[in-house]
Amino acid sequence: MRALKIFQKGWNLGQDGPGNRLVYHLQGCNLVCPWCANPEGITAKGELIIRRDRLLSEVCPHGAIREQVLDRKVCKTCEAMECVTLNPNEGIRLSCVDYSVSELMEEVRASRHLFHGGGGVTLSGGEPTVQFKAVRAFLEELKAEGVNTTVETNGTYPGLPELFPLIDTLIIDLKHYDNAKAKKTVGQGNKTVLENISRATESHGCVWLRITLIPGFNSSPADIEQFVSLVSKLPQKHLSVELLSYHEYGRVKWEQCGMKYNMNCTAITKQNVAEYELLFRQAGVNVIRT
Repeated sequence: MRALKIFQKGWNLGQDGPGNRLVYHLQGCNLVCPWCANPEGITAKGELIIRRDRLLSEVCPHGAIREQVLDRKVCKTCEAMECVTLNPNEGIRLSCVDYSVSELMEEVRASRHLFHGGGGVTLSGGEPTVQFKAVRAFLEELKAEGVNTTVETNGTYPGLPELFPLIDTLIIDLKHYDNAKAKKTVGQGNKTVLENISRATESHGCVWLRITLIPGFNSSPADIEQFVSLVSKLPQKHLSVELLSYHEYGRVKWEQCGMKYNMNCTAITKQNVAEYELLFRQAGVNVIRT
């Protein structure tokens, strides 16, 4: 049975699809967004997360920990990972855990009484399509038992439409309307993303398009005009748009993962967001807030 690497799981009401939902955050992402709130989910094999105040040198037999500092260059060549496999401790842990599809289905069945308000299971990330085959197997099991499904994706995987019949609510992030600017900032262009959005709005019954407004990247009035022009040309029958504001909730986690957080900006105001939402509505686009 296929396994899924999951770095976080829990419940959320209304924000990750309709109703009360059991949300699984899957390890691995093919983008590197500098504002990412879940940097521990980027690396496909998992990331070592540290608490310096609890970091002990004796848990690593290879000398990677000295004076409460982890030398991650040593970790890159370490296969055994004794610091987390043989010497579990509070100072260092691996971000993800492997679960078989059968294990997850047992958890889902035990949780079904909590799926009120049209709730169900949401697969988020990281980026779920990085684990495409296992995700497909899990979604097939969920749909076979009538569980409502939501997938949150960056839309970059060419084979994403193969999953459409297995997804009740499809949430796609649109980083930028411009291919070159998207590629420069997040590591990949938006050509496939736009193709998948177009196919989804034509053939899928429920699509949520999310745009996270990042100052200096995609949140100027001119940027919003471009987004509105792009989105308003799509089929609108089953499409909703949500504008999200930049935040720094992930800053501490970047440090815990040994990565530098390079963002230095302030979120746009609620008034600006409301003004931008109005522009979408005036163009005939359904705008939601979750």
